[in-house]
This record gives sequence, structure tokens and C-alpha cells, in this order.
Amino acid sequence: MRTIKAAFVLSFLMFLMASTAAAQKVDTDFDHHADFSRYRTYMWLRQPMLNDPLANQRVVDDVNRQLQAQGWQMVTQNADVGVVANGATQQKQTLNTFYDGFPGWRWSWAGGDTTTTVENYTVGTLVVDLFDSHSKQAIFRGTATDTLSQKQEKNDEKIDKAIEKMFDKFPPRAS
Repeated sequence: MRTIKAAFVLSFLMFLMASTAAAQKVDTDFDHHADFSRYRTYMWLRQPMLNDPLANQRVVDDVNRQLQAQGWQMVTQNADVGVVANGATQQKQTLNTFYDGFPGWRWSWAGGDTTTTVENYTVGTLVVDLFDSHSKQAIFRGTATDTLSQKQEKNDEKIDKAIEKMFDKFPPRAS
């Protein structure tokens, strides 16, 4: 009986971990009046300032790769578009409650133990903005939010996937 309960709890924990791992949220928005076909060059106005300078460079490289794949060229002055990237982290908590002592597999609250644990985790957010250099108006925003890992290698993979998703349908077209 204890083995079955342990298997149930383990399966439930694996489900929670899998759902947390797939929780990356990426959103984009754009100016529906902007004519993206006239933009050919871009320059960085402000690069991200993350805690890890290598991660900063990965963000810059990933955004460059995406824009250059569209035929845009990076320049150091007089660009059509200015790029700004920002990153932030936030500490969050989740409560996990487990119930033990379900006699005879009936849902009975009597005679069981309840254990609640607090799990701390860090959520990271990356925002990439594109501005029309002539009008100084925002023309595109990509936002990605995900739970960060203790391993930088996994976070690097999350950055790559997030920026790829942001620019998946770039340049945007008004419908």
C-alpha cells in the first residue's frame, strides 16, 4: 500500500516538474501601422544587463541572428531601427501540499497527515523592443517569461528558444 502511495506522489511530482519546465511564455506585439518592408538596418541602443555577461552576449547574438535572417544589417549609426533589450528576475514561491493516510483508497480526511512545503523559484523576463529611429515610436515588442534553472546552460537554451519564438513570425504583418 505504501509503495502505491509513493508511486502516486512521485508521478504527481514528475507531472508538476514537467508542467513547470514547459511554462515558457512568449508574447509579441507590434505597431499595425508600421511598414516593416522599409526597414533594412538596425543598431543597438541598449543591450541587456543581465547578471551573467555571457548571457547578455547570447541575447545580443540571438537577436542579431534573427534580424539578419530577415536581411537586416547591423550598423553603428543612422539605422532605420533601434533595438533595446531588458532582463529582470523575480523571486516567487509555490506551496505544495500532500495528503497521506487515505484508508482503503477512499477519500477520507480523517486519520491522515498533511504536509505543506514551500518551494522558492526565480522567474526571469526578457523584453526586446524595436523602435523606428526616425519617429522614435515603438514598432515591435517581444516578451518572454520563464522559470530559471540553477544551471546556466539550461537558461541559455531558454534564451535561445524565447528569442526564436519572439521572431518566429517576424516581420509582422497587419491582418
